[in-house]
Formats: sequence, C-alpha cells, structure tokens
Amino acid sequence: MKETEGRIFELPKIIDPRGNLTVVEGQKNVPFDIARVYWVYDVPSGEWRGSHAHKQCREFIVAVGGSFSVTLDNGKEKQTYLLNHPYQGLLVETGIWRTLEDFSSGAVCLVLASEPFDEEDYIREYDDYVEYMKQQQP
Repeated sequence: MKETEGRIFELPKIIDPRGNLTVVEGQKNVPFDIARVYWVYDVPSGEWRGSHAHKQCREFIVAVGGSFSVTLDNGKEKQTYLLNHPYQGLLVETGIWRTLEDFSSGAVCLVLASEPFDEEDYIREYDDYVEYMKQQQP
C-alpha cells in the first residue's frame, strides 16, 4: 500500500506537569483545511465502525482516548494501523476503504474531515467500492 493512502503523523505534544496538550491545525499539522469534526465513542466490545470509502473527503483519525485498529484497503492490498496515542493521527486519503475495530473500553475516535457531510461522497458497499476503483484506473 502506498504511503499516500495511509500515513501516521506525529502531532505536537506539549508536556506539562498539569497535563499534556496536543493541538491540530488545518494545513499545518494535517494536509487539508478542516471542514468537519466528529468523534465515535461507547463502541460495544466486538463491534466495528467505518466500512466505507469516500470519493472526495480526506480524513485524519486520532485515538484521543484508548485504542482501536484501522484497516485500510485500496482494493488490492490491506494494511492495519493501531492507534493508541493521542499525539498521533492517521491520514486516510480519498478512495480508500476503511474499517475501525478492536476498540478498547472507553476508546474515543476523533475524525477531522476535509469536507462537510455529503451522503453522495460515501461508498458504503464493498462490491460498489471495487467497481468504483476499477473505473478510477487509467
């Protein structure tokens, strides 16, 4: 899988005895302007989230609490990333199928998105995703 399809970014970690701080700024710590922010939490044991791809939206995924795995699939190869540090984030490019699973108790998944919500941007069925990817090839 090419690095541009999924890459871990180190974020600033400001260490302070009163509590550490990490900050994210669009076009500075993530390579896009942030148009939408959402978080996923209280995921029951054994459940998964995601299982979709985006045509236009790029995402930056952070485990702000606990841990979970993100599997990225470009239709040919898969790579799994363990997110368990609030000062790291996973960049997910467009056209990549993602599945989030193995959530620890109390895990919180923060997602910074490059686009506002648009249902038309989602590919929610894997067979449709495979067909979409075939059409994207020159």
